[in-house]
Amino acid sequence: MQTRSNFYKVSPEGYQAMSGLEKYVSNSGIEHGLLHLIKLRVSQINGCAYCIDMHWKDARALGETEQRLYGLDAWHESPYYDDRERAALEWAEVVTKVGETHVPDSAYVTAREHFDEKELVDLTWAIAAINAWNRMAIAFRSPAGVYQPAKAHAST
Repeated sequence: MQTRSNFYKVSPEGYQAMSGLEKYVSNSGIEHGLLHLIKLRVSQINGCAYCIDMHWKDARALGETEQRLYGLDAWHESPYYDDRERAALEWAEVVTKVGETHVPDSAYVTAREHFDEKELVDLTWAIAAINAWNRMAIAFRSPAGVYQPAKAHAST
């Protein structure tokens, strides 16, 4: 598959704006490992090969296990995730599939059992951001397999 555009070079201001949102989310206090699980799951739903590759590698760099990553697309049936992670994964799925789900009250109630109001808003910003990144990477055919995690991620 050939790259259609290096969108980050063509529109550096747009890229910088999205990067600003990423920086905010990264500093929000939500666990970085959980953020990568959410980003990976959303990217699986959207079929974004570039972002799946990126967030798999980032999660591994933070010490995430292969077993939990392999089981992520079947998290409902997998015993590897705690209740907070399950609430976040459910929230990520219903927000990503908003046209189908309209984000049901039951998902909100479950999420609020594990996240305070600000955490849930910040988690939703993270979900919105990865959905936007997925759309850019898919639309412009960002090549999977080239991403390498930053060394700083291992200490985050």
